[in-house]
Amino acid sequence: MNSGVGKASYANNSSLQKKVISKVKGIIEEKALEIYCKHIPDCMRIAELGCSSGPTALTAASYTLDLQPNEENIKKPLMTFQVFLNDLPGNDFNNIFQQSLPSLYERLNEKFDDHPLCFVPNGLVSETGEAYNKGNIYITKTSSDMVLKAHLSQFQEDFTTFLKCRSEEMVIGGCMVLTILGSILNNNPKHILEIVGRALNDMVSEGIIEEISVDKFNVPMYSPTAKEVKEVIEEEGSFWLEKLEVYEIAWDDDTNNINNNIDDDDDIIDHKLLNRGKFVCGYMRAVMEPILSKHLEKVSWMICFNRFTQKVIESLANENWNHVNLVVSLTKK
Repeated sequence: MNSGVGKASYANNSSLQKKVISKVKGIIEEKALEIYCKHIPDCMRIAELGCSSGPTALTAASYTLDLQPNEENIKKPLMTFQVFLNDLPGNDFNNIFQQSLPSLYERLNEKFDDHPLCFVPNGLVSETGEAYNKGNIYITKTSSDMVLKAHLSQFQEDFTTFLKCRSEEMVIGGCMVLTILGSILNNNPKHILEIVGRALNDMVSEGIIEEISVDKFNVPMYSPTAKEVKEVIEEEGSFWLEKLEVYEIAWDDDTNNINNNIDDDDDIIDHKLLNRGKFVCGYMRAVMEPILSKHLEKVSWMICFNRFTQKVIESLANENWNHVNLVVSLTKK
């Protein structure tokens, strides 16, 4: 994630993520009220485990802080709140993480040495150095079953470790709500990272970057299906699965209120598409720039984002593209 509060920062390009988080407001309020009524705690402790700095960290926590008891529990004593925030612009951990492996991950790797956290799956490159997912940076319709299985296996290991660690931190009856970028099909070819890959491949064709730069670049993430998430939760065994919902949100969902002071209808359409493309590129750049900068020179990844914007505009002009999101509500056993 791009740190700080600059123009290309995650903090200034996370309005879509805020909309995603708003989808879980009802679930968070429901679970918080349930804990309040059942256990009458003196202090409710909240951990916001967002992935980067920005206003979304405060948004999720505020849903619990704004909790209003109804008539049935109005006589219960007021409680205090203790909120643990993962990252904010004022105490930006991104810069620290860039210097060395955080002690948290060192301890996790020592504790789970049989399943170390590596995020990028093994088995994507042969012993001779040949890339098995040639021409792709993520799973696409041209990826082999071997590539798909490698990504799924890595997700299963990492998500299992995540659940184990969270269960050790939580009291029995404690609740956890997750929002996960998912997919309908595990080989879904309509993933936004496919568009990034197309931009990079165009640059290869034009000789701007070398082919090996794309072949050996694998984005360290996996978008699971609801079924895959459910299977890991049940297999790990520390939590009751209360809810698992799937919903979609348009890539450009937060660009509906565009000011179009233009007379010509064609110009209005072009202006809207341009703004939609720039909006999508804004939040993708905030997420992807630190990753791409490790693989490409600055001039190259800046060209990539410009190409990406144009390809997003072309894609949105022809059809609707959506992110698939999973909402998971868990209770500690």
